Amino acid sequence: MASQAAPGEDLPEAAGRRLSTGAWSSGLSVADFSSSLEMGMDPVGYVQGYAVMQWSWYMATGGFGAGWGGGAGFGGGWAAGPQRHGQYVEQWQCPHGFVSAEHRMYGANYELTWLEQSWATGWSLATTRMVEEATSLGATGIVGVVDSMRPLTGGAVVEFRSSGTAVAVRDAPRLTTPFSTYLSGQRLAKLIEAGFAPISVVATLSSVRMLGYCITHYQLAGSTAGTWYGSGAGGVSGVGPVDQVNRAQAAVRRLARERIRAQLGSDVLHGAHMEQSEREIGEGDLSIQCTLKGNRVRPFKDFDPLPEPLPVVRLA
Repeated sequence: MASQAAPGEDLPEAAGRRLSTGAWSSGLSVADFSSSLEMGMDPVGYVQGYAVMQWSWYMATGGFGAGWGGGAGFGGGWAAGPQRHGQYVEQWQCPHGFVSAEHRMYGANYELTWLEQSWATGWSLATTRMVEEATSLGATGIVGVVDSMRPLTGGAVVEFRSSGTAVAVRDAPRLTTPFSTYLSGQRLAKLIEAGFAPISVVATLSSVRMLGYCITHYQLAGSTAGTWYGSGAGGVSGVGPVDQVNRAQAAVRRLARERIRAQLGSDVLHGAHMEQSEREIGEGDLSIQCTLKGNRVRPFKDFDPLPEPLPVVRLA
């Protein structure tokens, strides 16, 4: 078993006390533990990182409220700002040509960059603190990483958590920054067998707010109101695509992929996992989010099959 270094002085007091007990711990299953030993990776400790963030974004307008409710409209000054900074924004206008108190003349899809940045900050803080714990143990890397985000104190505050098993690779030089990967056991062994080395876990969140205009509002309500205006006036049929929602969903996935590519540089993404969710903010209004996570890996050799693993328990 690899020797453990004293915890770093900059770690939280509770983490330092936990890591200084002299006993190692592991979050791996028996099978993954066995595979790690077979690959020359000795577990040296179960490491964790946390970050708590204020998260009351559903009550915020993100700077769009003045254009929507204040009568300034969607044209001109507001829309030019996000477009100049490379942010996603699309606009829709009522084709019917009349105004009423209940009729939605304008609609828009726009990216919530401030929410995306807040999520990235929370996730990065938790992951960085996990890596700092592994560094204090003299680890070469962290395998079997699990991360999560959960609400605290009624939902206005959220907690980001990252955890994994720190390992020391036998006869390997100590790295300045340990590698991290969601993989462990046979999946990690196959990755290395294929000639790829894990570098780090990567993740991003993209978020698009959709404010529906009249056509979208009718469609999401399941209403055929507006059909009598005729197709030339933007009428709504009983069955058909909801274009504004489709474009928001496509945009949120595209934004997530673009950000992951920016994190990878010249490396490769392995084991990508994408999740998309929608939340109704109001009638005809949606918040669409997409999280994309995976392993940043780098080729280091040609394919070289690993030796056959030896059984841990022999049956008579």
